[in-house]
Amino acid sequence: MRCVLVGPPGAGKGTQAQFLAAHYSIPHISTGDIFRANLKAGTELGIQAKGFMDRGELVPDSVTNDMVKDRLTHDDAVNGFLLDGFPRNVAQAEVLRSILADKKTPLHAVLEFSLPDEDIIARLLQRAEIEKREDDKEDVIKRRLEVYAEQTAPIISFYRNEGLLISISAVGTIEEITANAIAALSRVAQ
Repeated sequence: MRCVLVGPPGAGKGTQAQFLAAHYSIPHISTGDIFRANLKAGTELGIQAKGFMDRGELVPDSVTNDMVKDRLTHDDAVNGFLLDGFPRNVAQAEVLRSILADKKTPLHAVLEFSLPDEDIIARLLQRAEIEKREDDKEDVIKRRLEVYAEQTAPIISFYRNEGLLISISAVGTIEEITANAIAALSRVAQ
C-alpha cells in the first residue's frame, strides 16, 4: 500500500497513520520525522534545512522533496508507505508522482480525512487544554485552517483528477474512523 494522507490540522492524520501503518505493516512517514532524522544525523539535506529553520524560514520544496525522495529508498518502504505532511502543495504532488514513476511504483490512494471547521476548532482547543499546548489558540487554529485552504487543499482536486482520492469523514471515535479508513482503502489495497 502506497498512500498519502491529507486533511486539515486536527483531522487526526497522525493518529490514524499509526493504526493504518500497523494494519498494512508499512512505515508512517511524516515530513516532521524526516526533518528531525536528517538534522540529528547531520546529513547534507539536514544542514541545508537547518539553515532555513534557524532563520525562521520555511524549508524550500526542493530540500523537502529531496528528503522525501531519499526516505522512500529505505528498506522499510519497499512494500509501501503512508505519507503524512507531504505533499503540501500541487508542485510537491507532481514531484512525488515523478519520484514514484521513476521507481515504477505509483500511489494506490490518497486518503482525505474531512470534517467541518467547527469540529476541528473544538478538537484542537480540547487537545490544547489536555496537552497544555500554547500554540492551539482559536485565532491560531483559524489561521492554520486558512493556510491549509490556500496552500494544501488544492492537492485534493489534483488527486481527484488523478483518480486517487478517497474521502472519509473524520468525525467519530478513533476506532470508527480507523475502520472506515481500512474499509475505504481495502478497495485499492494491493
